[in-house]
Amino acid sequence: MDDPALQALFLPFLDGTLSVPARLAFLRARNGQGLQQFRTLFGRSAIVAEQSFRPYADALPPGIEATSLAEGQFDAVLMLPPRQRSEARGLLAHALELAAPGAVLVASVANTQGARAIEGDFERLAGPLVSASKHKCRTFWRHHQPAEVDTALMQQWQEDAAPRPVADGRFLSRPGVFAWDHIDAASALLAAQLPADLAGHGADLGAGYGYLASEVLARCARVEALDVFEAEARALDLARINLDAMAAKRERPPALQYFWHDVTRGLPRRYDFIVTNPPFHQSRADEPELGRQFIRVAAQALVSQGRLLLVANRHLPYEQTLRGSFMQIQVLADTQGFKVIAAKEPRP
Repeated sequence: MDDPALQALFLPFLDGTLSVPARLAFLRARNGQGLQQFRTLFGRSAIVAEQSFRPYADALPPGIEATSLAEGQFDAVLMLPPRQRSEARGLLAHALELAAPGAVLVASVANTQGARAIEGDFERLAGPLVSASKHKCRTFWRHHQPAEVDTALMQQWQEDAAPRPVADGRFLSRPGVFAWDHIDAASALLAAQLPADLAGHGADLGAGYGYLASEVLARCARVEALDVFEAEARALDLARINLDAMAAKRERPPALQYFWHDVTRGLPRRYDFIVTNPPFHQSRADEPELGRQFIRVAAQALVSQGRLLLVANRHLPYEQTLRGSFMQIQVLADTQGFKVIAAKEPRP
């Protein structure tokens, strides 16, 4: 993957500007050329990689300790902050928690992803920075001086990034999760089209904080079990809280299981039905192959008379994949820029 921010992140170590730490934490870690060059030259450095997005976590090379939440104190903390402002500020505060006094903190952000704003935020929080521009990114760093940290601002940003009630208190969500502060319009359209006769063991692929799965439980009384799949661990933790609380209110609570899982790699069992609002990008550009692979995986995982209920942006080209994967296709709704499609009887 072409990853300029990752390449720029390691340049201060590769060119000798910064000394190589014995033990470092790498927040929002991704594999790629910059990391590989660093490990080739400085393999003695122990790396703890924090990555909550399963495809990126799975792609990390052997020999790196991977976790969804790093803990402890480190000689260096490296980070690739996300674009979402509150989420990025929370990550900066988290980095300071992990940094031992005197540790170097290094961040890299693409210019098109808000580099200047995040650099300014980091300076407000931690003190004056050194910065450099390379690969159309900004890399900035400083050595941690606890006395110079704005602790009140740090606490505020941690609170702003933490889980909170949304949708009139119906759900718990947090910045950085898909449609984090509202009910996604496409998912709501699919929920309105859910057949009341859905029954048996189902799955929600790409469940986010759990809205669509909650609608399945609320509208489909004959559902006995629901497996919840989500690649982002931070979202899956929220879905578990939201759905367990809802299921507990039912006279016969359905069996719920939660999977931190990259759906594109396949599913572990067969299902009577699957619902999904599949992702169609990991960056800002459309990547319809992601949604196509969700459709293929769903077809492979459904029983012979199983049903797929899918919602997507109207412009996304999924119909050919649907026709190639299922015997019956029906458009249930086409409005507000979205389409809801029911697919039945997966092809062998």
